[in-house]
Amino acid sequence: MDFHHSPVLLEEVIEKLNIKPDGTYIDGTLGGAGHSLQIYKRLNSVGTLIGLDQDEFAIKTSESRLKNADGQANIILANTNFKNMKEVCFKNNISRVDGILLDIGVSSHQLDETERGFSYKKDAPLDMRMDRRGTLTAKMVVNEYTKEQLKEIIQNYGEERWAKRIAEFIVEARVKKPIETTGELVDVIKAAIPSGARREGPHPAKRTFQALRIAVNDELGVLEKAVADGIELLSPGGRFCIISFHSLEDRIVKNAFYKKANPCTCPKEFPVCICGKKPLVKLIERKPITPSKKELEENPRARSAKLRVVEKI
Repeated sequence: MDFHHSPVLLEEVIEKLNIKPDGTYIDGTLGGAGHSLQIYKRLNSVGTLIGLDQDEFAIKTSESRLKNADGQANIILANTNFKNMKEVCFKNNISRVDGILLDIGVSSHQLDETERGFSYKKDAPLDMRMDRRGTLTAKMVVNEYTKEQLKEIIQNYGEERWAKRIAEFIVEARVKKPIETTGELVDVIKAAIPSGARREGPHPAKRTFQALRIAVNDELGVLEKAVADGIELLSPGGRFCIISFHSLEDRIVKNAFYKKANPCTCPKEFPVCICGKKPLVKLIERKPITPSKKELEENPRARSAKLRVVEKI
């Protein structure tokens, strides 16, 4: 299966990364190399592109696309999660980088690949692992976690108001037989949400599926580590761009960036800072950058994308 990929906020990312031809850049979510191709084309023979992805298929696809592209830069690819970017750099004797991009969440390819079990629109085994080497699957979470654990996951990661009822209905259903497919889970969720509520807003299973995906892949924990490690890796003047697709992720990015830009812990009434904590980064934009009207017409999946950018001081 081919990896069709419309890179989100491409022009904005390339502009904000402020690419130096001889620089070193990390694309921590390589995907189909949509963003990476444009970074790669702007580098000279001294420049380096580091591409990471926990999806092995993404690495293989991107490798051939980059090799066939018009460019001279060094390419380092690793089949690993972006939380390991520091390890990949050190392994390749790279201590500093000039820019990092993370495009967080499930890729279009993973959604379209039915057997991965990410989509509530197609019936498939309940899987949802971004890295197929991982042991935890959505099927295990749905069938083995307690009612309280399920409620917490669906409520906290999916921001789903019917989390308690959905958890109760899941536990009731799995007593009769294990819930093994996305279709079976969708039926349970639809039964749990009152018909009046189902008629409004997004697909009734959307928030629960998002929550399970985040739990299976520990996406929020991974993101917090990556932000800290990424800022540490950046050279002065280097930029960190993160695209997120829902409010939980955006909040983590916003708060992490803000704390690094405003680390002072002194009370507001103090006339001068005495805690001695200095900013590590500056915010390039105070508000997130969102897709243009033109991009939304061409790629509706970009509608909830938000880009935040900081620069290392």
